[in-house]
Amino acid sequence: MSIAENIARIRENIAAAAREAGRDPGEILLVGASKMNGAAACREAIAAGIDALGENRVQEMTAKLQENAYAGAPLHFIGHLQRNKVKQVVGKADLIQSVGSLELLDEIEKTAARLGMTQDVLLEVNIGQETAKSGFFPAQMLAGAEAALSREHIRVLGLMAIPPAEADRETNLRYFDKIRAIFIDMDEKVFHNKLQYLSMGMSGDYADAIRAGATMVRIGTAVFGSRHYTEE
Repeated sequence: MSIAENIARIRENIAAAAREAGRDPGEILLVGASKMNGAAACREAIAAGIDALGENRVQEMTAKLQENAYAGAPLHFIGHLQRNKVKQVVGKADLIQSVGSLELLDEIEKTAARLGMTQDVLLEVNIGQETAKSGFFPAQMLAGAEAALSREHIRVLGLMAIPPAEADRETNLRYFDKIRAIFIDMDEKVFHNKLQYLSMGMSGDYADAIRAGATMVRIGTAVFGSRHYTEE
């Protein structure tokens, strides 16, 4: 199937999941995770109405920017962001979804201040408390949110999370519910009901994520097809 056909099918699934939860399908944003897909595939997704494109790797994002791959859609950075690469992302990505440490907040603030701009971000929740994964542990979220609020050149628009890859569906559903609870708590206590986005759910579980309250899903394989890692 073509990228356009894939997007149409995903839209139908999003709508069905939203209706099951009594929600408006129009409030769900579809982010195409375009890692290892070229500029032509990005343009095809944009032409088919993708809401945004998300990149995991700074080097790949930079190369595609030079090819004008993202014209017509917002660009999100959705992968692990190293502090030494923040300068290449701030001001280039419309939204950085993976901000999961105080040190990263500091680096983004410093870079955005130097550019005289405000960078939109999502705070990443390490919901499974995995030591090998970035993100704030649930118990650290309040401190992380308050720290982000104190940065003049950072605007928090919501939360992002990726449950552990090995979790079965029942466990995954519990993680989604916990993430949603953290989102509601943070929104009420810290952001005064101004958060817009709860980014959770990927190709294999986005319908469950939507039923659990996601307002943004990050979908790669189901949009673009299988990635060819041998090309790295």
